[in-house]
Amino acid sequence: MYEQGASPRELQSDNDALRARMAYLMEQAERNHTIMCRHQAFDLEIVGAGSFPELIGTIFRSLPVISDLDIVTLCLVDPEQDIHTVMDKLGVDFSAFPQLVFVGHDSVLGFVPSRSLLLTAPSKPLLGPYVPTVHQAMFPQPPAGLQSVALVPLIRNKRIIGSLNLGSLDPTRFTPALGTDFIEHMASIIAICLENVISNEMLKYIGLTDSLTGVYNRRYIDRRLLEEIGRARRQAYRISCLYIDLDHFKAVNDTFGHPGGDEVLREVAARIKAELRLSDALGRFGGEEFVVLLIDADLESATIVAQRIRASIADAPFHLSTGDQLPISVSIGVATLDDFERDHAIEGVAQQLVAKADSALYQAKENGRNQVVTSSD
Repeated sequence: MYEQGASPRELQSDNDALRARMAYLMEQAERNHTIMCRHQAFDLEIVGAGSFPELIGTIFRSLPVISDLDIVTLCLVDPEQDIHTVMDKLGVDFSAFPQLVFVGHDSVLGFVPSRSLLLTAPSKPLLGPYVPTVHQAMFPQPPAGLQSVALVPLIRNKRIIGSLNLGSLDPTRFTPALGTDFIEHMASIIAICLENVISNEMLKYIGLTDSLTGVYNRRYIDRRLLEEIGRARRQAYRISCLYIDLDHFKAVNDTFGHPGGDEVLREVAARIKAELRLSDALGRFGGEEFVVLLIDADLESATIVAQRIRASIADAPFHLSTGDQLPISVSIGVATLDDFERDHAIEGVAQQLVAKADSALYQAKENGRNQVVTSSD
């Protein structure tokens, strides 16, 4: 109620103040609703991410925009570098994600157990001014003028799997007095999505890998070859295929048993891999057969690589865990795809390339083994 005796001017002033206050509250409500809708859309987008690069790409692309941040980084705890290794093998281009950091132990992130929780439970988010000497690991490429940061633990099953790191040029954006319920909720969703995507990528990698030798399996090579042929058609480079078979491998199994044969297969795979570039692909096609895809390599270059592989295996005896030493050799067929016959389906072109390398391998076997033969076609 207004005080009795208030003048019309005072009443008008009070009404204007009330209207201004209501307008401000309405504006804030609309702004908060817009922010909430954006974050709900962000949640749906990351939940729907089907791959590791899609998920982290969405986080780095969308979160700074919807939350008005100047930098967002992500630290993942990866003690044995398993995550980094598998993602690299699945083709993730880490140079596209400079905001992604891998650390060997969660202690690097600076979180400590909270007294209000179990001793193994991590603390609340850490908010405060940006200190370069303290936060360098979390912000390897900070923007000029970074003032305040929030380090938010990513928690699954009371274990820290990483941290979501938020930064602002506004020194008042993140202070210890700020409530953290909202960013904790966001971090919990991101943690769930990260765990699910990483688990799925690990299963994908296992499904594309030979369990004995650790190299790729036939399924992966078949898929990779189709991708590379399509890429080579667009970028006009050549692809070569090496078909490799161990000579007299049955005699190895007969003499040293399957454990000895397994040791030989693992060592053969290691020696082949040592002669390849990161861009190349090695797969075990089953038994004692291996296939190599050489990217951007003509027939001459591929033959040189094949000769190096043959020599690396034949020139040094294999040492078994039993103490036995034995000579091993391989025969290799080489074929190159340089005329893509663009009117033909990629699947048929891929099958033809492998078939030519296989035919050349057969000729190497017929010629006496321990040699390299190139396709004459």
